[in-house]
Amino acid sequence: MKRIIPLVIAGLFATVASADTTSPLAPDALFAPADMADLSEFRWKKRPVLVFADSDQDPAFIEQMELLHAREEELVARDVIVLTDTDPDARSPLRLMMRPRGFMLVLVGKDGGNKLRKPFPWDVREISRSIDKMPMRQREIRENKDASGDS
Repeated sequence: MKRIIPLVIAGLFATVASADTTSPLAPDALFAPADMADLSEFRWKKRPVLVFADSDQDPAFIEQMELLHAREEELVARDVIVLTDTDPDARSPLRLMMRPRGFMLVLVGKDGGNKLRKPFPWDVREISRSIDKMPMRQREIRENKDASGDS
């Protein structure tokens, strides 16, 4: 029995330590709930696309999610993460900050600034065009071209 107690304690510490090191989002996750306090964890890494609705049964929300799922590879190529919030009663910090009225799509740049707000669903092609016009994305495109040209 005395030999088992140290093993149990070591197992508990190992479990606690591994729980502390895991990230709330998988590194390549494209879709996630918008349950964070702010978007600082994505700054300079991802371009958040926030999708708000008063219910997950909202026809505009359903249409928007179908549009986003249909062309996921284009979003991944542009470092997008889609954050959804369909519970106005929860009064999440992002919902309070963005103040959506019913359905709303918000595109946030890597710098953390709001780049686009739409009260209706938008196709991934339109979102991609908006992203591709951003100066930071233009620089990324040039750097990718230069890197592939050097090979």
